[in-house]
Amino acid sequence: MSDIAPVLATLDANLDASLGRLFDLVRIPSISTDPAYAADCRRAAEWLVRELAAIGFDASVRDTPGHPMVVAHHDGATAGAPHVLFYGHYDVQPVDPLNLWTEPPFEPGIKETPAGKLITGRGTSDDKGQLMTFVEACRAFKQVHGALPCRVTILFEGEEESGSPSLIPFLEANAAELKAGCALVCDTNMWDQQTPAISAGLRGLVGEEIVVRAANRDLHSGYFGGAAANPIHILSRILADLHDGDGRVTVPGFYNGVEETPAEILKIWDALGQTTEKFLGPIGLSIPSGEKGRSVMELTWARPTAEVNGISGGYTGDGFKTVIAAEARAKVSFRLVGKQDPAAIRAAFRDFVKARIPADCSVEFHRHGGPPAIQLPYDSPLLQTAKAALSQEWPNPAVVVGMGGSIPVVGDFQRLLGMDSLLVGFGLASNQIHSPNENYTLTSFARGQRSWARILSALAG
Repeated sequence: MSDIAPVLATLDANLDASLGRLFDLVRIPSISTDPAYAADCRRAAEWLVRELAAIGFDASVRDTPGHPMVVAHHDGATAGAPHVLFYGHYDVQPVDPLNLWTEPPFEPGIKETPAGKLITGRGTSDDKGQLMTFVEACRAFKQVHGALPCRVTILFEGEEESGSPSLIPFLEANAAELKAGCALVCDTNMWDQQTPAISAGLRGLVGEEIVVRAANRDLHSGYFGGAAANPIHILSRILADLHDGDGRVTVPGFYNGVEETPAEILKIWDALGQTTEKFLGPIGLSIPSGEKGRSVMELTWARPTAEVNGISGGYTGDGFKTVIAAEARAKVSFRLVGKQDPAAIRAAFRDFVKARIPADCSVEFHRHGGPPAIQLPYDSPLLQTAKAALSQEWPNPAVVVGMGGSIPVVGDFQRLLGMDSLLVGFGLASNQIHSPNENYTLTSFARGQRSWARILSALAG
């Protein structure tokens, strides 16, 4: 099993056949959010079960209150082989607006572009093309060696694009069956077309909607102005107080559990060449607004934030209405890093707000979100093993990056199954996921298969 060369050669030889299989899967319009496509979601799950069973997995469709899960198991080459859980999702986003697609979304093909060949169609990048890179790596190992180097469990869900309502109950009910040494998650991107990336950190998320109420009705601003409390003023002062002049969040205890990123990691990020101008210029900005003295990569990958996502109150229609509103609302989100405690952040923020509410006014809170941040230690053997394997495959060495957003399933794996996750994917920012004309580079699909073969071999030691 240590000989990876014939496995890689087999993947290369079988590329056209693997493309055909991906095309078959993409043709199934498995749109999870639209009940009209429920049968297609089941059809995609059944298609995956047949493919996995054909290469020796014990695979089955598992019903849920929503769309089904696919669960599959395969032993490793030896009794003591490491055990990994591979996660992906077979459902896709709706295709609207259809008129903006240059090729039909569920008729996949290959498109020649100046940047190279693209596989076109909904789900090619998010996430069917990504998950099939792993399946094809397993297929090649079985074809060459008759076995897999690791013990592999696969979990494919069908509701990721519609909020994963069935996922947590399913994990809780099947924890003993699904628990492995680590999880492999493919729903991420490369740094660029020549440089693979491992995402070592995901920010957590706490969301709060605030409703500040003052008078018992909207008031005439001429009659009551200057005497009656204005909830828009109150809310505006609260939101302004969230940051100091250096961009730091002022909620007491907010930075508890926030650790500085190691200097050697910051040096690696700086070497990626992502400048403030490159990052902010395309969106028409030029000045970072967060904590002073930190790069845009550190600000978006490794530092916590407080952002106002929406604010409303009073008359906002056309024309003018001289009114003092009875209430004002704001939606505030906090991205968390390191060991910040979502519950503690929520409680501290609520206290922060309450302390600024006048005695004759009131405030109401509505909670949203709450997953903690995920951070794989930068010196983790799992991370270092995968980094070395990826660096053997691509023109540039693999880089370890952070992610500004959240992937809830990674937190669920850690919380419910006690597993760290290795986030390796081969998508690109240019793949237009969730948008018309979604695509996946042919290089990503081909080298993604080879990359997973190398990672499996390396994890097996």
